[in-house]
Formats: sequence, structure tokens, C-alpha cells
Amino acid sequence: MDFDIVISGGGIAGLTATAAFASKGFSVLCVDPTPPVTTREAEGSDLRTTAFLQPAQAFLEEAGLWERLARHAMPLEVMRIVDAGGEVPEPRVVKDFDSSEISEKPFGWNLPNWLLRREMADRLGDLPNVTFRPGTATTSLFTRQSEARVGLSDGSQVKTRLVIAADGRNSPMREAADIAVRTTRFGQKALAFAVTHPIPHGNVSTEIHRTGGPFTLVPLPDFNGMPSSAIVWMEESPKAEALFNLDPTAFEAEMTRRSCSLFGPLTLASRRTIWPMIAQEAETLVGQRLALVAEAAHVVPPIGAQGLNMSLRDLRCLLDLAVAHPENLGDAPMLRSYERQRMIDIRARVAGITALNRISMLAPRPLRDLRAKGLDALYALSPVRKILMQMGLGAGK
Repeated sequence: MDFDIVISGGGIAGLTATAAFASKGFSVLCVDPTPPVTTREAEGSDLRTTAFLQPAQAFLEEAGLWERLARHAMPLEVMRIVDAGGEVPEPRVVKDFDSSEISEKPFGWNLPNWLLRREMADRLGDLPNVTFRPGTATTSLFTRQSEARVGLSDGSQVKTRLVIAADGRNSPMREAADIAVRTTRFGQKALAFAVTHPIPHGNVSTEIHRTGGPFTLVPLPDFNGMPSSAIVWMEESPKAEALFNLDPTAFEAEMTRRSCSLFGPLTLASRRTIWPMIAQEAETLVGQRLALVAEAAHVVPPIGAQGLNMSLRDLRCLLDLAVAHPENLGDAPMLRSYERQRMIDIRARVAGITALNRISMLAPRPLRDLRAKGLDALYALSPVRKILMQMGLGAGK
């Protein structure tokens, strides 16, 4: 056998998986067709950010990644929900979900994706049982009961006990295993970029609801001496495209208006990126000698910091099964157990986030008014509020 595990995909989930399994003694090959872009201003850099919730942070620590990331991380101590669905774009309901109600720790910690790739790729260089081959793609998959054979874009083939598909929503390994997906399209796109603003964020993540989808500001470290935030701005596709094509001055005016000027005038501090919003679920999480994780298994809109945190719950489950019985790595009972443990949570969270996204898109005023009343009612009930916060952290998972 060439490797215990082959990981298809060198994004954040794939790099995390590589570090996690290697730290437990498994030999791992990680491949990705595109070398990671690890500087902020480089063409192709991922300007989105990832908020690692408490369970995810613990997993990163176990994988030996957190010590590299901690000094760059911004704590998220309060999740603020703002309803601005009235006649004019201004706050009419503001509710703070404070982590101190349920924990001594913040809800999570926010980091830029390009920086995550840099630090994670560096960590792999410290692990002798890791082979990391950026610029190499998986091209074929042949499996039998005892092993998998993975074809690579350089013409070589490797044998492994387990293939982990962490290769995105259009996963080549999932397609090679002929696993179907169910996709929901929202007619919506998201813009992602960084800004500076004169009013400090105070380690508060702010999600503003009006129409088209949420406008979310997540704390970043100061940039050029000014408070800074990462923004994900979701809108119906035609409007999102029009916003994306505005000149910077006009765009800054529009985003300041959409932010209800809560942080003062917003100034672009990066280029803009745009991508379509979908929800997607694989019909099964496993094939012979194959496990799907992260966006190969499930895709959700960026609401409530659930996307990558769901992915790390996949990895937590798979790693625990592998460590418990390493002699059974990749066999059918192990993979059935993985699917059984993860599928209910995935189905529930995809359905819930899909529903929340549709609510956030509401345009008719009476429905927006109902949304505001619902937020008021949920927040007013302390036990319900705490349960919602614990569910958001993945309590019990």
C-alpha cells in the first residue's frame, strides 16, 4: 500500500484533514490541482473568512494547527442580528447573542482563508508522514474490497486504504464513484471583500437583514491603522452582478447604505469576489473505500458560520472512527458508521440553513415585518435563545 489515506482536495478542509490524520500516525497523500494562494493581494486569493466555532477550534488544536493560527485569530464574542426590513434601510430590531450566556469562551475565532491556507500548508511540512502535492489532480478512482487505486494527473497511480474526497462541490472523486447530489439554487449570489471603517467592531459579528439575503460583517484585525471587517453580501443574482460591476466610489456608497451606517462610512480594503449561492447534499456520504467530506458532501449558504464547521464535524467523526480501529481503516463497516453518524445532522442543518436563507431574502413588507416579530419573540425567551446558541455551536456533535 502506498498510503493509508489519499485526500483529494487541498482547500481548508483537505489541509485540515491531512494534518489531523497525519498527527494520529496515518500516512497521508494530499493532492490538489491548484497550489494554494497564500498572500492577500495575489490574484486568485480567497478573500472570504472562516469563523471557527468552539468545537472546530478544539479539533484544530488536536491537529497541531491552532498554535499557528491563534495569533492571527479574531475572537467573536457577540453575534448581532439586525433587522432593517422597514421602509428605509435602518435598524428597527437589534438583538445580541452573547457567548458569555453559555460559555467562558467566545463563540468562535475568525481568520482569512488565504492566511489559513498559508499556515496549514506550512504545518504539513513539519509532518514526516505527509506527502503534499499541490498542482496534481485526482483523475480516476478504481476500488475493490481491500484497497482503492487513485489515478493522478501526472499519469501515476497510487494505492490506498481510504480516499477522502474534500475536493469541493464539483468533486471529481464523488463523480468517479457515481454519487448523485441534490442541488437547490436560490437565484442569489454573494459578494465577499474586506473593508475598513471608523467605528470599531468590538469583536461583534453583525448580520443585517433587509431583502435579498444577509449582509454580514465579521471582525478582522486592524488594517492600515483602521478597524476592519470581512463582508459577505448576499443579493438576488442580477442585483449582485450590478453591484459587483460598480466603480469603487459608487460601491462604497451602496455598501455603507446597506450596512445602515452602523460602522460609519465603509471603505474597500480588498478586491471584490462573487459566487453563486446553492444548497447541495450528496445522496450518500460513502462509496467503496471512499468518504465524502466538506463541500463534496454538503454545501450551504454562509449563514451562522455553519459551512466549514459542518465540514470539521465530518472530519471529527471520521478521525474518531479511524483511531478507534485503525486496522479497519476504510472498510465497509467503518464507512457505514460514518454515514450513519453524520447524515442526520447534515440533513437537518442543510434544511435549516436553506429555510433561514429564504427568510432572509424576503421582499414583501408584511413578510419582513413578520420576520422582525419572530426575531423579537425568539430572543425574548432566554431558554430558547440559549438553545439556539448551543445548536449553532454544534452542541452534542
